[in-house]
Amino acid sequence: MMRRCIPGLKSVASINEDIPDGFFLVRVDRLHYRWDRQKPFFSIRLSVIEPVAFAGRSIAGRLYCTPKALWKLSWFLRDFGYDPDLLGREEIDERAVVDLTGIVNVSHVTVDGRSLLNFEGFAPAGQWGELSQFLPPGAAA
Repeated sequence: MMRRCIPGLKSVASINEDIPDGFFLVRVDRLHYRWDRQKPFFSIRLSVIEPVAFAGRSIAGRLYCTPKALWKLSWFLRDFGYDPDLLGREEIDERAVVDLTGIVNVSHVTVDGRSLLNFEGFAPAGQWGELSQFLPPGAAA
């Protein structure tokens, strides 16, 4: 067995660590389709822009593609400004989603003893002024 020393590894915060429930202005870093026989989903990674106290931290979660969950995926794409022509053709180009910005409302739930992050809702980035009054605890305005 071989060991490697990776300088800086311990200083990198884990994804979703110290992300409280609340509203965040975010940018899409990555969207990747994951096939699962029962629940296919998009794995998504977001980078926090505001509030400044959380800027640069990552939020990771899933957007499911089951028939019952497509409304949430559509809501996310629409509010983050995804190309309406592609959406109208029911096509998702993972590269076209990267760098889109918007607002996400997150909460944490516990399922079978595991803490999971849940996307409660989305809004266009232009509404940040209105929604920033609902900043999570510990976030300066």
